[in-house]
Amino acid sequence: MRKPIIAGNWKLYKTISEAVEFVSELKGKVSGVTDIDIVVCPPFTAVSKAADALRGSNIKVGAQDAHWEEEGAFTGEIAPSMLKEAGCSYVIIGHSERRAMFGETNQTVNKKLKAVLKTGLIPIVCVGEKLEEREKGITKDIVKNQVQGSLQGLKKEEMMNVVIAYEPVWAIGTGKTATPEQAQEVHAYIRELLSDLFDAELSAAVRIQYGGSIKPDNIKSLMSKKDIDGGLVGGASLKVESFEKLVKYQEE
Repeated sequence: MRKPIIAGNWKLYKTISEAVEFVSELKGKVSGVTDIDIVVCPPFTAVSKAADALRGSNIKVGAQDAHWEEEGAFTGEIAPSMLKEAGCSYVIIGHSERRAMFGETNQTVNKKLKAVLKTGLIPIVCVGEKLEEREKGITKDIVKNQVQGSLQGLKKEEMMNVVIAYEPVWAIGTGKTATPEQAQEVHAYIRELLSDLFDAELSAAVRIQYGGSIKPDNIKSLMSKKDIDGGLVGGASLKVESFEKLVKYQEE
């Protein structure tokens, strides 16, 4: 049985004080939730303070990116070991915004993934198609290319510690959402790819999140699908009230 995971990707929002205020309020509201892994991913500047505020709680902290090297002349970059010491447990890798705006490729995602795993952090690897790619009917080709390229060279035991997030790029920040059926179709296809790359046992065990405009009013219908194991949440993770509802979707 795969344990659902709800992760909030705050992107370029929240100062240190805002982040601490948010998690301090949130942890009291979701302290009784034991059947879902809860993660918040603040900007780098707020990671350490957020982790301090959440120590001993059921909420983990993630980062939004990491570099593949541990040290060196890489101005502006952050190493996985630095994130771990700051209190991170998870790292988002290859988010569509990183791919589109900052030149991320399957090759750089693969290098980052291996570095994050080596450090003992849990990577959330993002894959997904753009609107024009869906309209051309090549969604599966794009997803296959990203899954195979991003996971290249991973051993089965390493893959067991990876979370995949399917994010239809056309449904991020646009107000559009893939229907539960559309999302399920791609999640099931990703599971097929994992079975081909590794085996059926691993495919059945890996968690695959949905990452396209997930909100309190659509999470139940999405989570009812057999291959959807949680959400990588953007805008709805920025307010305590809506994020709490997502985490407690089974109680609504």
